[in-house]
Amino acid sequence: MRIGLISDTHIPGGAAKIPEAVSKVFSGVDLILHSGNIYKPSILDQLETIAPVKAAGSVDRDHQCWDDPRVEEKLILNIEGHRIGVVHDLILPGWGGDVYPGSIEAYLPDISIPSLMEEIFGTPVDIVIFGHSCRVTIEEHDEILLINPGSPTLRNQLRMIGHVAILDLKPGERHLQSIDLSG
Repeated sequence: MRIGLISDTHIPGGAAKIPEAVSKVFSGVDLILHSGNIYKPSILDQLETIAPVKAAGSVDRDHQCWDDPRVEEKLILNIEGHRIGVVHDLILPGWGGDVYPGSIEAYLPDISIPSLMEEIFGTPVDIVIFGHSCRVTIEEHDEILLINPGSPTLRNQLRMIGHVAILDLKPGERHLQSIDLSG
């Protein structure tokens, strides 16, 4: 299964609309997972013209979306033998900041990531998709793949075209491609 990953669209605010490049990059995906800061349901409607959409919302920012059946606070999906947890803000006990590349290893080197993710999602997961920082983060810890696809509209918190990702899943296989929409 081919899955488009997007987060932190911040529309309106970060941009007036989803960059056109997203439609091209996501052409042919089977599912789109949006990991929060959606702001309004019409963003999900636009993405749904490409493929079915599921989203993990941000309670403080996505209040207009809470009646939308595509949005939950946390998602647990079983796809091609992989258990995927999706959340907007990956809050790690003992670490009060955003999860940036290298921050887990630097600040929580002795923590069991599988146990921590099971605590967060209430079940074991092997892939975690999150957002919030608007920075691409792709790390593997104890066989748990952690993915923040970045923001397509706020590259590293700046109003610039940014990133999305494609996750290809088969039983026993997972391949991830981060895509820079600016070039």
